[in-house]
Amino acid sequence: MPRLEEYRGIVGPDTLEELHLLARALDGKTVLHINSTAMGGGVAEILSRMVPFLQELGIHTRWEVIKGGEAFYAVTKKFHNALHGDDQGVTSRDYQIYEDTLDENLSMMDLGADMLFIHDPQPAALVKKRREMDGRWIWRCHIDLSQPSPQVWDFLKPYVEQYDASVFSAPAFAQKLPIPQFLIPPSIDPLSDKNRDLAPEEITLVLERLRIPTDKPLVTQVSRFDRLKDPLGVIEAFHKVRSYADARLLLVGGPADDDPESSLVMEEARERAKGDPDILILCLPPTSHIEINAIQRASAVILQKSIREGFGLTVTEALWKGKPVIASAVGGISLQITHKYSGMLTHSIDGTAHALKQLLSEPEYGRWLGGNGKEHIRQNFLLTRHLRDYLLLFLFLSHGQSDFIHLPDQPAAANP
Repeated sequence: MPRLEEYRGIVGPDTLEELHLLARALDGKTVLHINSTAMGGGVAEILSRMVPFLQELGIHTRWEVIKGGEAFYAVTKKFHNALHGDDQGVTSRDYQIYEDTLDENLSMMDLGADMLFIHDPQPAALVKKRREMDGRWIWRCHIDLSQPSPQVWDFLKPYVEQYDASVFSAPAFAQKLPIPQFLIPPSIDPLSDKNRDLAPEEITLVLERLRIPTDKPLVTQVSRFDRLKDPLGVIEAFHKVRSYADARLLLVGGPADDDPESSLVMEEARERAKGDPDILILCLPPTSHIEINAIQRASAVILQKSIREGFGLTVTEALWKGKPVIASAVGGISLQITHKYSGMLTHSIDGTAHALKQLLSEPEYGRWLGGNGKEHIRQNFLLTRHLRDYLLLFLFLSHGQSDFIHLPDQPAAANP
């Protein structure tokens, strides 16, 4: 795990000095993050990097994961899809399973902290303990909540309203709530195994080990196997360009502890791709960070054809690697890509196919898009910016939501 000082050459000294200044103003505060899985998905990846850096800055930080059985995660998957606008027919029994599971977690968890950061719908009802605690509670929503199913949102909203603040990834996701709402997009760690520079020989070794041929340009989508990521739509778009460009499609995903549908969606994609030697489907463990890094760097074009998207960290990762990205104009993706400047935004299978045909035939244009995209990520979506936003949020809440917060003076410089 790198230390903050190693980011100086990427983000500059002023950014690091600001982080230390803000952290000194929070001296003695404790932070607890709670989510639904320790591995798999963007939330777990962010927390695995965020928590050590908060600790390095002197803020005592813990990370806990709620426990639940298959029935609970089947229910929360229904919640997830319904909050993205897909009516799932959630039943009264489903709501009871959700509440009973979180009650069991409340009986086992130590919630003592100055700041409790509760991530996404799965653990949202833990806030029922809030009145018995002294800390400030924050609900961090990572999903696209722009068009939620009224039934499920009406169930969750009374819990969300008990928090001291809420955090969303994009302006369109905000809801009418009586509590302060903050816009804090997610981030990537440029020095993690998934994003750090790789030598050409490292990339080659990974591709050989995974048996990924390199005789044709690789078109890649990296996402969990989820219908909202539309892997079948990706395959259809790829089929539409076959007569114009000779390329190979690679769908890469992996399981997550809180997503029971992933294996079914992966089998649907395999069935659709059956008999086509130019479509490869890989299921990798959630710890396959270097493998994902190498695959993205070896790809000619990266796709992210999501139907709904909270933010799309796979887009962030690909842009950071200077790759041309074709992505749906949904959710937080539009914060990352300016159409025809730092990537290509599309609205349909045909639009995705048209953009893919163009980028495969114009690699120089793709490199120009990728260069612009990388600089945009450097300026806006690296972990150091994310840390700063969280520290500012903690300060706001710990000072009683004051309009003005006085920071401690900088320590005097040592004499030369």
